[in-house]
Amino acid sequence: MAKKTRARREGTTKDSASAATSAGENPRRPCPCGSGKRYKACHGAGDDVIVLRPFEGLAAECDLVAMREFLPSATAPLPLREPLDVSVTLATVLPGASAALVRPDGTIMLGMQVQTRSGDLSADLAKALRWAQAAESGTALPVVGPGIGDGELVRLQDVLDPAATLDVTLHADFGWWVVPAEDGAEPSADVTAGLERANAVIMPTEPVLAEGVRAAYWVDTGTKAHLRWVRPEPEEKLLDALARLHARGELGLAEDARFAGAFRAHGLLVPVWDLDRELHPKEWASPVATFATRLDAALADETPLTDAERRARDALAGKQVTLR
Repeated sequence: MAKKTRARREGTTKDSASAATSAGENPRRPCPCGSGKRYKACHGAGDDVIVLRPFEGLAAECDLVAMREFLPSATAPLPLREPLDVSVTLATVLPGASAALVRPDGTIMLGMQVQTRSGDLSADLAKALRWAQAAESGTALPVVGPGIGDGELVRLQDVLDPAATLDVTLHADFGWWVVPAEDGAEPSADVTAGLERANAVIMPTEPVLAEGVRAAYWVDTGTKAHLRWVRPEPEEKLLDALARLHARGELGLAEDARFAGAFRAHGLLVPVWDLDRELHPKEWASPVATFATRLDAALADETPLTDAERRARDALAGKQVTLR
């Protein structure tokens, strides 16, 4: 029991990305959790090892984390290494929080925010895709459970173009759930009620579009507005850079936009700022771009932290929470 607990706590390592490539070529390859064991003797044996950074090695990693954790209604074409005969779309939430569905026209949709998952979200998505490729039109996969995608481990890293980012489209509601009927019939009362319930919990969200900025989103929670920015750097390196800025009083985006803290999500750090709700999301593009330049300079600084910067780092570390 102690060994299993330790394996879960250790999660993944820096080598997990390289271990997760070339699926299906070597049945003795290491498990992507980073335990050092063969897949069949580790994750493949049913032990619920948690892969802490499931999308490591993909250029779309920050986009995937945002879709999984806080984007409400969003879709993105999935940039597969080998495109299928039908389109494949990644979605934040599908009807019923399903893992996948095949529409009547054969197109495939995969859900990020699902009812349940294993310790490796990347493998779950690849299994859902494998299921959808063989499923009949008009069917849905509620959860990726036992018997789904059994066999040699395949992960998202094995099927996605590693250099491609996601072209994420944010929607004001979940109207895209409904495919217009060929006969023009209106959706049933149950479908309409489900849409109304889903739409009622959407928090207005907009991307902050600026040069050098990616995976940064303005979110209105109803009482406050925030900027949530998924960063691709290793946590320790990013914390050092933020500490340098904090020690110089340069951590705010603007006079009325203070740094609120950060949360960890799937191995990445997501800094958060409190914003003035009265300003339009587009008005934050310039401040965020300016901050990005300061942050890049701080990330490039490899000198040891000063005493003031170390104290700033300790203060920032105390403002972090972890999401899985």
